[in-house]
Amino acid sequence: MQQITNTILMIRPVNFRMNEQTAVNNYYQKILDHVLPETVNAKAQKEFDDFVFKLKSVGVNVIVIDDRLDYDTPDSIFPNNWVSFHENGTVALYPMFAENRRLERREDVLNILEDNDFVINNIVDYTSAEEEHVFLEGTGSIVLDRVNQKAYCALSPRAYEDLFIEFCEDFEYTPVIFSANQTINKQRKAIYHTNVMMCVGERFAVVCLDCIDDKSERKNVISHLKQDGKEIIAITENQVTSFAGNMLQVKGADDMPLLVMSQAAYNALTTNQIEILKKHNRIVTSSLDTIEACGGGSARCMMAEVFLPKI
Repeated sequence: MQQITNTILMIRPVNFRMNEQTAVNNYYQKILDHVLPETVNAKAQKEFDDFVFKLKSVGVNVIVIDDRLDYDTPDSIFPNNWVSFHENGTVALYPMFAENRRLERREDVLNILEDNDFVINNIVDYTSAEEEHVFLEGTGSIVLDRVNQKAYCALSPRAYEDLFIEFCEDFEYTPVIFSANQTINKQRKAIYHTNVMMCVGERFAVVCLDCIDDKSERKNVISHLKQDGKEIIAITENQVTSFAGNMLQVKGADDMPLLVMSQAAYNALTTNQIEILKKHNRIVTSSLDTIEACGGGSARCMMAEVFLPKI
C-alpha cells in the first residue's frame, strides 16, 4: 500500500459561491460583502487555475474536470467529500450533509478516469444513508493512513460513527474515533471535517491536539500515530482557523514527496513547524483566499487522490 499518489482529480468551478446549506456547521465560511457573485466565481477560478499550474509545475499529474452549469453546485471544487479512489480498484461514493452537494456526484467523472486508463473494479455506494439523514463526507470526514490501514475520524454532523465503522469494515481499516471541537462564540462546537485539523503523511502527522477535548481520546490518537512511527507536529486551534491542518502529501517529479497547502496555512505556521515539515517534504503553497473565505475549505479539500491501478 502507498500513502501518497502522483495523481490528483480536481473539479474546476463554474458557479462558486458561499454555500448557504453548508454554512450551518462550517464556521469557516464568510460572505464577502460588496463583492458580486460573478466576481467571487472569477476569483475562485483564477485561484484554482494558479493552484493547478503550481502542482503541474512540480510534476503532479492533475486531472482537471469542469463543473457543469446545469446544476447548482457551489462546492463542486471540493470533490474529495463525495468520492475516494483506492489501490484495489474500488471507488467509494459518500452521503453528503447538504442537499445541493449531492448533485456533485457524477458518473462521467468515473468514465473520464477510465478513459485515462485507470481501472475501476468495484463501486461501494454509501449514498442511500442520506435517506436516514446519516452522513460521511469522504476524505473530509476520514483521514486515512493507508499503509498502516488506520482511519481517523472526528465525529460531527457530517461524520456518523456507525457508517464510519461500516466503511472501516469494508475497506479493512482500524477505526480511530474521537471528537474534535473549536470555540465558537465561547461554546465548544464540533469541527465539521477531520481533515481541517489533521493531516497524515508518510512519516509525520500534523494534528491539532487542543481540539480533542477528551484526554483519553487525545491520548489514543497520539498513541496510534507514535505506534506507526509518525513524527507529530502539533498545531493550535488558531492555526486551524487558517487551514494549517488542511494539507495533503502528494508525489511530484521523480516521486519527490510534496506537502501541499494554502499560502494562508503556510503563513500561520511557526518557523520551527516549517523546519520539521521540510525534513519530510518540499512544501508547495498557493493563495486560496477567496476559496477559503467563501467555501470554508482549503487545499486538501480541493484534491481527490487517485490510487486506482492503471491498465
